[in-house]
Amino acid sequence: MTVEARKLHFIEEFLKVTDENIISQMEHLLRNEKRKQQENSLKPMNMNEFKHIIDKAREDVEQGRVISHENLKQEILSW
Repeated sequence: MTVEARKLHFIEEFLKVTDENIISQMEHLLRNEKRKQQENSLKPMNMNEFKHIIDKAREDVEQGRVISHENLKQEILSW
């Protein structure tokens, strides 16, 4: 059975579930697995990468490529 077929089968079975506790457990499991996958995809940066990012940020400030906190809040409200 392909992954796509397995997912469809799972969805069909999940839609039949009426027990709130089982649904909560499945939500919890999915959240935890997504968090684990995200954590596993992260990699620490080395000191050279860190310094490069700091230098780039300083350059952005010097070149005026920044936005104030208040302006950002106003921009977000316009979305």
